[in-house]
Amino acid sequence: MQIDWDDLKTVLAVVRGGTLAAAAAELDLNYTTVSRRILRAEAALGEVLFERLADGYRATDAGRLVAEHAARMEARKDDLLRRLQGRDQSLNGELVITAPQLLVGPHVAPVMARFAEAHPQVQIRLRATNDLLDLTRREADLAIRISRSPGDTLTGLRLCSQQSASFATPGLAERLAADPATAVDWIAYEQNPRVPQVVLEQYPNTRLRLVFDDMAAMVGAAQAGLGAVRMPMFLGRATPGLVQVPLLPPQPYADIWVVAHRDVWRAAKPRAFREVLVPWFKANRPLFVA
Repeated sequence: MQIDWDDLKTVLAVVRGGTLAAAAAELDLNYTTVSRRILRAEAALGEVLFERLADGYRATDAGRLVAEHAARMEARKDDLLRRLQGRDQSLNGELVITAPQLLVGPHVAPVMARFAEAHPQVQIRLRATNDLLDLTRREADLAIRISRSPGDTLTGLRLCSQQSASFATPGLAERLAADPATAVDWIAYEQNPRVPQVVLEQYPNTRLRLVFDDMAAMVGAAQAGLGAVRMPMFLGRATPGLVQVPLLPPQPYADIWVVAHRDVWRAAKPRAFREVLVPWFKANRPLFVA
């Protein structure tokens, strides 16, 4: 009985994703290649690994067993590669960084520019996403995160604390200054779809108008004059067409961290990037707090 590691890895990806399409996206393959690898694994093992259903692939007992062993093999491989990466003291090759999308333009991109000038032999690959990529599985070398805590399994450094406040168009700000009792529309995030109580206490005519699942969409709605929105101060201050309004006083917000797996933290490229990143956030601290 012989089976290729690529086929085992594909079985694991299908179990994780539940569909060939999800596995193809994870492995950066096309749909037909994933299907062919599953058929090849089943032929090599003499087992049916998945039930083919209308809404996806459901692993059989044999499929789950194969996936469990493949996951352990993957973890051993990742452990080896992280440890080798941690020994790397060269300043060339690729450095993979992940950061929240809205932090990239004003604060991560300038750091990348300075780093690239100092270390031209290092190629940066940026994964701009609000998803928490798995650093244990080497989905990124270094992560910039907005979080209450970097996590117990990672090594981290707090770049800066930050606050949030309310922002709206200058027109709404002028109406509020002229008449604090004016009706105000509020734009909320779906995880907290309500007008904050502290706002209602001071501005009882504030009403919930729009609920979004994406901060960039909320910013756009505020710019269009659809209402006031709570957002991190660095974002509100950097957004054209918005000004801070006194609906919501500055509130504590999650800190900004740089984190990495402990095996990778002291490698040359992540360390060199932090040497540019940390001073940038220190110098720009006034943009994040009142």
